Amino acid sequence: MTKLPRVVIVGFPNVGKSTLFNRILGRRKSLVHSDPGMTRDSLAAECVLGDRRFTLVDTGGLFGIADEPLSDKVRDKALEEAAAADLVLFVLDGKRDIAPAEEELYFQLKRRGLPLLLVVNKFDSPVQEESMTAEYYRLGEKDVHFVSAEHKINVGLLEEAVAAALPVGETARDGAAPLRIAIVGRTNVGKSSLVNRLAGEERLIISEIPGTTRDSTDTLLVRDGKAFCLVDTAGIRKLAAAEDGREKAAIIRAKANIRQADVVCLILDVLEFPTRQDARIAQLALESGRPLVIALNKWDLVDKNAVRPDAVRERVFRKLGFVGYAPLLFVSARTGQRVIKILDTAEQVYKGASTRVETSKLNSFLARTAEAHPPRLKSGARAKLRYMTQKGVCPPTFILFLGARGPLAPTYEKYFLESLRQEFGFAGTPLRLIVRTS
Repeated sequence: MTKLPRVVIVGFPNVGKSTLFNRILGRRKSLVHSDPGMTRDSLAAECVLGDRRFTLVDTGGLFGIADEPLSDKVRDKALEEAAAADLVLFVLDGKRDIAPAEEELYFQLKRRGLPLLLVVNKFDSPVQEESMTAEYYRLGEKDVHFVSAEHKINVGLLEEAVAAALPVGETARDGAAPLRIAIVGRTNVGKSSLVNRLAGEERLIISEIPGTTRDSTDTLLVRDGKAFCLVDTAGIRKLAAAEDGREKAAIIRAKANIRQADVVCLILDVLEFPTRQDARIAQLALESGRPLVIALNKWDLVDKNAVRPDAVRERVFRKLGFVGYAPLLFVSARTGQRVIKILDTAEQVYKGASTRVETSKLNSFLARTAEAHPPRLKSGARAKLRYMTQKGVCPPTFILFLGARGPLAPTYEKYFLESLRQEFGFAGTPLRLIVRTS
């Protein structure tokens, strides 16, 4: 796959980088919040402007707040992104003067010879532009782009400048859309480490501080000609347990990413028993109808002589039995053991979730199942299964017509769905059954 040019947005916290990123991208991808330092990881998304196709990158604030222990890591990662850029959008806050550290950073990037556009954001009125223009031209840039990302002022002109600074590229996407895998789990179970191991680079900021990843971060990779998009989400906790508005916004976004994913990969710490919160996250995947893979991380730390995989599997599904259809993987982000199986298994369960079965085959299955295990209603009365058809996929949804009124007995419905799963290979995906009276 051809590497796309990279346009990287850099600047101090709270100058409006994420708002500008979202405005150019045309949809809300990065979290926007009034607190400085909201974006910790570098976010990337493919973007097309006219006949220019490129990757747009939103970096964390280059200089964080004094009480933010991750500030140095965020700064280093943002500078690393800038160094690899084909074009840098250096963003300043139009409602204040240029800070000395901002000026120093600007000239540092210029000395590296990086192509750069100077963008002054939050310019909401012509009067403001007239009164403060000189402050920004003193940096020596011939063209300064005064915009308001929030109010869409002059953003089109900036986009034209970006497109003109880049080589002409293809506007059509190469091949099929990548399989979107949401990497979810509690804080500090190793989600980012697993993504980094799969990507083969330190793409995300790793830290022992729980809750490092505040936003959902996309990592695109290709394996054997197949494209995958790994979405590393913020650790999901109860909203009441979130310490500030930024974390609450990230948790809400993580839940949205589950709903938008093709496959959900739930990361558990194999050294700990599954918790109520793990069950809650698995329940979100079930309710969203997403195929599910469960990866038990830190398997390298387990004493294999004392702990058997079957015992661990039993322990996991004692708590998560309602998603017992999910394949279980024993992996290690630290050593790389079996992490590649996450991609293979995600592909398999998505294929299962996308499967459509011919009506004739469904009704042949229906007749055999009813004969082997006569159906009953919840009331205990015998039920006659007339016919069934498939309504949709992702998740596979079926309509079953009965010859008698009343719901099926829950035990029979469970048996029926499990038989359906085994018959047609619906591994890893929830199934939906709609029962109607004919």
